[in-house]
Amino acid sequence: MADVIVTKAADLLVGEPPGFESGLPDSSDQQRAINRYVEENDLVKLIHESAVGNGYRGDAWIKTRYGYRTDFSEIKNVLSDEAYEAFIANYEMEPIIEHIAADCVFPETSRGNIKAFKAVRIASVEYVVSKNDEKPFLNVERHVPGFIIYERYRLHEFEGGVDNRWGYPLQVYKIGERVPTGRDEDIVETGVPHLLVHHIPYKSVDDDWEGVSGLEKIESLLAAINDRIVQIDYILWKHSDPTAYGPDLDGGGDNQVRLGGAYIPVAKEDHKPGYMTWDGQLTSAFKELEVLISLVFQLSETPQWLFGTVLGENSGGTGTSHTDSGSIKARFMPILSKVKRIRMHYDKAIRDALWTCQLLDLAHGEYDFEDVYPKINWKDGIPKNAKEEAEIMAIRTGDKPTLDVKSAIKRQDDVDDEKADEIIRRIDDDAKRTEGFVEPSIFNDGGE
Repeated sequence: MADVIVTKAADLLVGEPPGFESGLPDSSDQQRAINRYVEENDLVKLIHESAVGNGYRGDAWIKTRYGYRTDFSEIKNVLSDEAYEAFIANYEMEPIIEHIAADCVFPETSRGNIKAFKAVRIASVEYVVSKNDEKPFLNVERHVPGFIIYERYRLHEFEGGVDNRWGYPLQVYKIGERVPTGRDEDIVETGVPHLLVHHIPYKSVDDDWEGVSGLEKIESLLAAINDRIVQIDYILWKHSDPTAYGPDLDGGGDNQVRLGGAYIPVAKEDHKPGYMTWDGQLTSAFKELEVLISLVFQLSETPQWLFGTVLGENSGGTGTSHTDSGSIKARFMPILSKVKRIRMHYDKAIRDALWTCQLLDLAHGEYDFEDVYPKINWKDGIPKNAKEEAEIMAIRTGDKPTLDVKSAIKRQDDVDDEKADEIIRRIDDDAKRTEGFVEPSIFNDGGE
């Protein structure tokens, strides 16, 4: 249940892909660059994956960097320096937007503003395996405005260095001496005046930078649902093989009655054979389960019928009684409000990431254009009634045309200006070929 709750919000966020615009024509360098960033980084897929994980973590992080999309580290280990330089010359570096595991990010808040970051550390443990043992190292990537500082430390085990507070053994190390990173430079200038790491909270508050996940407030309800399901399963299991009672079966021979469960012999004059039953309150257990599930959907701002099925008689209906877009949006209001709140955080972070990609291209690439802060046209994921929209437009404009051919093609086929122009050109060519044929009416004239 927790999985479908967080996934449904992500589906409505980018299930219908948003539009990424520079505010300039599609033929401009800025718009072409933004289209390239979105396509090559699978940005819509990245947002969906981030929104799903963000739903149960409460925080998500993305990083923008300038480098090679493919990891060539193993090739560098097997080739000589000259051969590697010749090999890498066939590939180009580019701006890359990628996920960062939230448990590896440690931000440093600004003095006097807990919502602002003066630096962000990305730390991860690396195990270097040799023939005899493996040594743990701590790799630290510290982001400050305009620079990235790389550090590497030796980690040491110590007695009692296991943390069992979370229900499983977690290895704990002591940070030891600083060691070389193995990089050519430990301080790298980014050419960008701000951090390359972007924070995306699921839901934010004003007194802490950490986000609030969508499952924190319903964890106790989910545990109660699991307990209730286990109890119902136990009741059904007990009823599947009940204890029987009846006359003593000793000496029954081949005609002896065989029972799968336990058997309690009683005097023949007391009772006739039967089964021992008990009132497991199964109906009440199912009723409580329905109430718990309804509370989970209410607290998660997700209509239960959104999944195509409901439990109980008073669960808000099936959601299929309304067909026009206005009524559907009214029914979707709780989940739409939730998605808008999530979208607010993603809008800022993704726009910053796309803007950072432009700055990296200008600082390190061969591009020469004026950077622009992009705009994202998000969609609510609700199916639209095209006929209803056309009728409304006709009423408002007095039956005047409201859409040109090019815009109609772009919206219908979800293409850009360049592809729409190509389709229009083909339509014009077809019209010219059709008009080139002789009209059949000329053969109807008399031969005078």
